[in-house]
Amino acid sequence: MKSQRGVALLVILMIAGVMGAFFALRAFNSAGAERDKVTATTQALAQANDALLGFAIANGRLPCPADPTLVSGAVGAGLARLFPVGGTCTGGLSGALPWATLGLSETDAWGNRYTYRVTKEFADPGTLFGLATLGDSTIRVTSGGAILASTLPAVIVSHGKNGSGAYNTNGKQVLPISTDADEVENSDGNPNFVSKTPTATFDDIVTWLSPNILFNRMQKAGKL
Repeated sequence: MKSQRGVALLVILMIAGVMGAFFALRAFNSAGAERDKVTATTQALAQANDALLGFAIANGRLPCPADPTLVSGAVGAGLARLFPVGGTCTGGLSGALPWATLGLSETDAWGNRYTYRVTKEFADPGTLFGLATLGDSTIRVTSGGAILASTLPAVIVSHGKNGSGAYNTNGKQVLPISTDADEVENSDGNPNFVSKTPTATFDDIVTWLSPNILFNRMQKAGKL
């Protein structure tokens, strides 16, 4: 009888061990998949920065944002909006990264569009920017916190896994908007942004166009 009980206990322990290993492996694989998405999106943001530099060299300015509310495949979806003479970017200086204009993928690894903000003076085709032109965007470590970078011509944001504040391929904003003040800062349309280590409520990935790199590339290309 004792021998049978011992065997039964051993079997139970073995099953428990196998199940524990299974769930641990599943959690590990899930975490690995998420890391891969972060890596892929970070690389895509770097490509977007390069595409903006290429556009500036070719056109002497940066593109306006695309209309984030257009359904994927609709006329004008992904195309930079117009900048009428004496005005500003149609629809405002914030919107979707103009993926079709720049020849980029439409979405990040979570299937949402990138948010893009450009400074008016850098997008104006009527008065092309120069070395003295200052960008209006600022990156902080937290909302209202210390400044990481300032006078930036353009900023691009992936809204991460939770997608809060992003627009999807149906032209709909991902709701609800986060209650995290730092994530709200990245989706409220103003020129202030936050870039920091991810937390339980903040998973945005932010990149920006350095004015020094932009001016340097433009000078090398003989455009400034």
